[in-house]
Amino acid sequence: IVTHILKEGGKFIAKIFRGKDTSLLYCQLKLFFPTVTFAKPKSSRNSSIEAFAVCENYSPPEGFNPKDLHRLLEKVGSPSGGSDLDCSSGWLEGPNKVYIPFLACGDLAGYDSDRSYPLPKEADGSSYQSLDPVQPPIAPPYKRALELKKASAQSFNT
Repeated sequence: IVTHILKEGGKFIAKIFRGKDTSLLYCQLKLFFPTVTFAKPKSSRNSSIEAFAVCENYSPPEGFNPKDLHRLLEKVGSPSGGSDLDCSSGWLEGPNKVYIPFLACGDLAGYDSDRSYPLPKEADGSSYQSLDPVQPPIAPPYKRALELKKASAQSFNT
């Protein structure tokens, strides 16, 4: 998509899921963007593998033709600027593994959305007091259907 609609100098952001091919994706994006950052926003759960690929300053290789994209992605040079290497050669693993710059956004010491925390004490030392809702929850539209189904099942069993 990027190679067909983005102008030179453009930016691209995509939600990704970190996994075994993240290094390969990073190297492929580096072919088209000099600045690639993988970031995890503070709002994302710590247990989630989601992240965002933030790519800046779109600049395709000289003479690039979008029809040749598949052939280009089969050969990826190292991000340090080394010569092109075949992705199937395994250079993304072992001692040659590419380590991706990863940015964790926000305060890492902040609250974790996967945990429960004790309620804070009030300034005067009293404990937290729960208040009733201003308006009770609305009945779901399917509530009547569930009541009818239950009544039908009861009359069938008797």
